[in-house]
Amino acid sequence: MTAVPRLTITQDNQFWFDAVREGRLEIQQCSNCGTLRHPPGPACPACRSFEWKSVESSRRGTLHSWTIIHHPQDPAFEYPLAVGLIDLDEGIRIVADIAGVDHDTLEIGMELEVGFSEHAHGEILPQLRKPGGDA
Repeated sequence: MTAVPRLTITQDNQFWFDAVREGRLEIQQCSNCGTLRHPPGPACPACRSFEWKSVESSRRGTLHSWTIIHHPQDPAFEYPLAVGLIDLDEGIRIVADIAGVDHDTLEIGMELEVGFSEHAHGEILPQLRKPGGDA
């Protein structure tokens, strides 16, 4: 079995992984113009400011798109693996695996929420679920 690499945590995304470990989904927001951005980065794509803060997401949104992955397989996940792109209520999109939803029932626009699950090495990652599912 192939070794599972650790997540890459940098000074730009540390706040995000810290929040996820605490069961919160934080979104980076430019302190200058208010633009929300994900994935986190050093500069605002709208005004190029390096000043930012984070705001907590409601963790609710709708499914924008998804795919079912069969290969290549990463030993950190179970297959077939549903991976979705969710439009969060705050106006950004994130990518995460989908759990607890029959793959045949997935449809664009369905309501989902972001929960959290343990990944390889004890790391915590977001996971898309039906509203009201486990945190």
